[in-house]
Amino acid sequence: MRDTSARVVARRASAQLIDLAYLAAVLGISVLGFAPIFGGFGYLIGGFGGLLLGLGIAYLGARLRWDALVVAAATIVAYFVLGGGLALRSTTIAGVIPSLDTLSGLAFGAVLSWKQLLTVQAPVAGFDQLLIVPFLSSLLAGVISASLALRLRQRWATALIPVVALFALSISLGTHETVEPLVRGVLLAGLSIGWVAFRRAESLAAVSTADDLIEYEGDNAQPVAARSRRAALAAGLIVVGLVVGFATAGAALPASQRHVLRDTVVPPLDLRAYPSPLESYRKYVRDFASTTLFTVSGLPDGARIRLATLDLYDGIVYNVSGSGSEGSGTFSRVGTQIVDTRAGTPATITITDEALAGVWMPDVGYLTALRFGGDRAGQLAEALHYNSATGVAVTTVPLVAGDSYTAEVIVPPTFTDEQLAATTAARLTMPKSFGIPDSVTGAADNAIGEATGALDQARALATTLHTQGFFSHGLQGDTVSRSGHSSERINTLLTGDQMVGDDEQYAVAMALEATQLGLPARVVMGFYPANAAQGSVAITGSDLHAWVEVDFQGAGWMTFDPTPPKDQTPQQQAPKQKTKPQPQVLQPPPPAQAPAELPPDVLSDNQKQKTPTDDWAGIWAIAGVAVNVLIVLAILIGPIVVIGVLKARRRRRRATAGRPSDRLSGGWSEVVDTAVDLGASLTPGTTRREGATAIAERFPESGVTTLAAEVDHGVFGPGEPSDEQVAVFWSEVDVIVRAMKKSVSRWRRARGRLSLRSFWDEWMRRAARFTEKRKRARR
Repeated sequence: MRDTSARVVARRASAQLIDLAYLAAVLGISVLGFAPIFGGFGYLIGGFGGLLLGLGIAYLGARLRWDALVVAAATIVAYFVLGGGLALRSTTIAGVIPSLDTLSGLAFGAVLSWKQLLTVQAPVAGFDQLLIVPFLSSLLAGVISASLALRLRQRWATALIPVVALFALSISLGTHETVEPLVRGVLLAGLSIGWVAFRRAESLAAVSTADDLIEYEGDNAQPVAARSRRAALAAGLIVVGLVVGFATAGAALPASQRHVLRDTVVPPLDLRAYPSPLESYRKYVRDFASTTLFTVSGLPDGARIRLATLDLYDGIVYNVSGSGSEGSGTFSRVGTQIVDTRAGTPATITITDEALAGVWMPDVGYLTALRFGGDRAGQLAEALHYNSATGVAVTTVPLVAGDSYTAEVIVPPTFTDEQLAATTAARLTMPKSFGIPDSVTGAADNAIGEATGALDQARALATTLHTQGFFSHGLQGDTVSRSGHSSERINTLLTGDQMVGDDEQYAVAMALEATQLGLPARVVMGFYPANAAQGSVAITGSDLHAWVEVDFQGAGWMTFDPTPPKDQTPQQQAPKQKTKPQPQVLQPPPPAQAPAELPPDVLSDNQKQKTPTDDWAGIWAIAGVAVNVLIVLAILIGPIVVIGVLKARRRRRRATAGRPSDRLSGGWSEVVDTAVDLGASLTPGTTRREGATAIAERFPESGVTTLAAEVDHGVFGPGEPSDEQVAVFWSEVDVIVRAMKKSVSRWRRARGRLSLRSFWDEWMRRAARFTEKRKRARR
């Protein structure tokens, strides 16, 4: 018999190991689903670290018989103690020890990181705080699924719920890739079928194992054969599940793209907070003509530096819309890696800011990676947004002198007119502009003449403006040329005796003309030095330009320069001396819009005067740290306080019941609940004397047997006990409770204070009584 017991125990231990191995495999498959979101392998540390941590906590809880509250407390402690090393390494001390920033980041990340993940363009490499998502989700899935699998003997299949939930979460938070979720789904289904078959066979075998071992104690062949058949059945089900899954997966795969959560989440960047960069064009060429705005190294020959792409005209300014249309794209938060499959020449550039203030970041071509340097690298990375359709990068924390970044880019190829001769304009949806003066249509028709092809028309527009117009910045010594590109200013340019302006007016005029002809066109404001040089190049205000891009089918956006040469100036008019360009003519204001909230660094001078002083800023910073600490403490200590309050209220309710006999019953319930929370096992429905016997076996010096007899006499005896007798009885209850607590270890007492087993037993008793009453009522 001793040998039989040992074999049964060993078999159960091996079953637990199989459960853990299965859960590690299927949950690991689900963790791999985060790959398209994060890119690289960094997410595996958090995902698999949380998974193994969760399985370990669940296993210890099952072996040491922790109740649900202790398991939950252990999970919370592990999350805050080990979460820094697994998910927020950049905030830890020596990469392991959590700092105050680590605890704060984990506390807020548990709530905020989910939506933040959806508003960042995949892959999100570089956002350490977003690693909380795979870490926390796998930690919770591991703890819950393993706890259910290891503890439940009847409804063990509920352990599949967290497995499926984690798998679905990795898909919902992911991208539109379909092959990887398909393969993982087939593997998960096959392994789950095998595990269910194993647990089913295990449950059936557990009922008959002991009898089989006794009956065939002299001959073990038949039990061994039975176990072999069950193992073969489980293996067969695994193979069948895999084969059927792979066979049917191709037919079940939808042809259209999947819908994921990030499709319904709108990125929070509001471009109305930032004025059109083209409005500052004349300021840069006037005030920063010889000032180094930034330096760039690694600039390819002939490449242009893009500052902003403007695609929406409202009659007053040409602005960056980011409307979400195919031609305009959207601005999304991005990490260090950016997916871009365009053809072109790869290059690596490094830009260091000197005097270029603002939120618009110079770049070249289209980004595939970007890493900040300097003291503000982390802050700028958090504020980075990028529009992959227009190639524009924005940081909501404006650049200042000393900021630098290195970008890996793709420079699109260039084509000759001969190569583009047979191409047509791309069928691209662009933001609908308005407020375009009527003169634009007439000027466009006159410029293109008999040209019908898209390239011929675009080239005719650029050539007409380039050859018939005159150049002037309107600075001191120049021909009069007002700044701005409003509807009135463009109309004056096209209908005046002479076309006089600079890049700002000519680029806008051509883009509007192209738009009226049905060509997808946009204005680009950026830089290209007059004389490119190897190594580091200093970019000044005199290098600032604006040009037009038109999209051609199969070729992409091609560049056109409609601005006349700088030496092409009006000769018949004497230049007028002036110290500064004339102001723009006041235009009717656009429809009123709700004011956008500006980042602190782009507020006006008047607004800055209303911000708190440095002293108040310091006080608020300290207050913020204090709030973070309080939140972390509330998370850690809150459950302990709540449980203590609930138990105190329960004891007070029992001790102050209306009838004396109810107070006696309440005192006995207090003793029973204390014993249960300290680890005693009582069978539901037992009498007080039977319960007292069970408690006495666990706590022999408690004296509960005499107490049970007193309760029965007071409850079932004649009359009601006096208040003095009840008070003495409760004094005995307190003595017995203290004796039971002193008889166990400190760790057991601490677990008892946090245990919810007594509440659970009470709820089960109430549910049983309610069910019994309903059965009687039906009779």
